[in-house]
Amino acid sequence: MSAAPAAMTATEAAEALLARILYAEAGGRPARAIEALAALALTRARLALACPEAALRYAGGEHPSSTARALLAVLRAPFQFPTRHPRHPHHARFVSPPEADPALAVCRRIARRAMAGTLPDATGGAVLWHAEEFLPRWAMGRVPRLATGGLCFYAAAE
Repeated sequence: MSAAPAAMTATEAAEALLARILYAEAGGRPARAIEALAALALTRARLALACPEAALRYAGGEHPSSTARALLAVLRAPFQFPTRHPRHPHHARFVSPPEADPALAVCRRIARRAMAGTLPDATGGAVLWHAEEFLPRWAMGRVPRLATGGLCFYAAAE
């Protein structure tokens, strides 16, 4: 008889969820793009932790008490990362990523670095993003802070 698995800490849960989202959203892209997406998620979490208005926008109104809990709130909030939606074409990559895929291992390493605080933010604090193949209305006429690996990153809307 095996022992029951220990409950995950908020940090472990945030790292695992971040890795799955990174894989679903950008797993086939260069590491720099995946790192930028992880940095964006952390920026949103830090803002949600510091500001009630940002918590409403990025964390679904949840008022987290730590960076890990803020990141969990951001990652779970609706409309923040499209692949979490069941109708998204890459939702299956989010729900059950193939363990043997090397891209998943890359996403896990990047998520680990993000949670450890050793991931640089090449986006300069961006909080908005989109894939290059789609141009959302809000991005028209705006200059991204960073465009890398098929992803574009922007500062908060003015």
